[in-house]
Amino acid sequence: MRKTLILFLFGCLFLNGQQNRTIADGVAFLYNESLTNGKSYDWLDQLSNQIGGRLSGSLSEALAIEWAKEELEALPLDSVWLESVMVPKWVRGTFEYANIESSPGNTINVNICALGGSIATPSIGIKANIVEVKGIEELAQLGENKIREKIVFYNRPMQNSLVNAFEAYGNAVDQIYNGVAEAAKFGAVGVIVRSLNFRLDDYPHTGTMSYGELPINKRIPAASISTNDAELLSSMIALNPNIRFFIKQNCRNYPEVKSFNVIAQIDGSESPENIIMVGAHLDSWDLGDGAHDDGAGVVQSMEVLRLLGIKKGYRPKNTIRVVLFTNEENGLRGAKDYASGVRSKNEKHLLALESDTGGFTPRGFSFDTADRYFRKILSWKPYFKPYYIHLFDRKGSGTDVNLLKESALVLAGLRTDSQRYFTHHHSEMDTFEEINKRELEMGAATMAALVYLTDQLGVE
Repeated sequence: MRKTLILFLFGCLFLNGQQNRTIADGVAFLYNESLTNGKSYDWLDQLSNQIGGRLSGSLSEALAIEWAKEELEALPLDSVWLESVMVPKWVRGTFEYANIESSPGNTINVNICALGGSIATPSIGIKANIVEVKGIEELAQLGENKIREKIVFYNRPMQNSLVNAFEAYGNAVDQIYNGVAEAAKFGAVGVIVRSLNFRLDDYPHTGTMSYGELPINKRIPAASISTNDAELLSSMIALNPNIRFFIKQNCRNYPEVKSFNVIAQIDGSESPENIIMVGAHLDSWDLGDGAHDDGAGVVQSMEVLRLLGIKKGYRPKNTIRVVLFTNEENGLRGAKDYASGVRSKNEKHLLALESDTGGFTPRGFSFDTADRYFRKILSWKPYFKPYYIHLFDRKGSGTDVNLLKESALVLAGLRTDSQRYFTHHHSEMDTFEEINKRELEMGAATMAALVYLTDQLGVE
């Protein structure tokens, strides 16, 4: 009896070791293929340089949707389709102009860009005195008498002491999204917001803003100012609080238009009803070509399907799906409609993984999941150790996949080295030339590895 038990235990150890080697070999294939024969970099070249910036509802986004659909249809997949989504349409128009007037006739031009969703100025522009604040809470302290008929200048920088750049961004972004509506309530005639960027440079960074419940006749124009010019403006206000600021922009909001999520999948061979989803957002802002935000995530997600589809002798147990979302930047309509469809069809997602932190060196993943699933995922860290992927934390997932919280066992976001991301984010610095091919390919392989492990080992 004892001898039989010993043989049984040795047999289990042998089979477990054999499985571990098989899984490790599978992960190695994904990294080797991505780094030696990957398509992500060439795909991103096409998306960035042939199509460019892809504002939600624009012609360039429509071209990107058609391009993604055609490229996915060329892969050995089971199905590719479009999911119709109604999205807001905002057009920047001609580029913006602004200056600081220190005294009548003496002006200094500064670099600005309209915030997404902003209304235009009058055709002759707006010139007004300016009041500087560090945050929304200071408006109430100043009161309407000191704000009415002035331009509010939000000048709270991203916090340099925070190593996690996304945390620093999150602590400052309320100035962009909520600051305009709040300033309008106190009678401001316009808003200028310091660009969210650690670096001092001359490139303004856009972003989406909201008027909340403000009626149309109470809405005011809003723009972002470069960090160098924010420093200049602040120092000039300190010397002369009566300086005036001039802004002119002719952006416009149009009625909603039809756009699409692009969806493709490999059907599962054993449990096709279980879905492992990987995704990114196909839309981008218009100042650059959207290479890091989020062209990188788009091509990495496509590469996951390609890598798993060509792995010899491999057919996923569960359905592997890619979703390229529309309208992440200024509305999340694509993610909302996809999540609504998932609920109505009662689809079960084992994993929903998003890439939206740029094409930089992958560090690991952030998860939003229950303890028991996270413990299972932590046991996979040895498979990533040879590739220097070490970060497995529980600090959220991604903006789009977060809406699947009710339908997915595990939400996850690829986490890259964040220190350079906000140099490019939402600015004309977000271009294909700023992409490192090997970093991009490492990210694609890392995502594919997590999908592969989820499929082969399960999370339950």
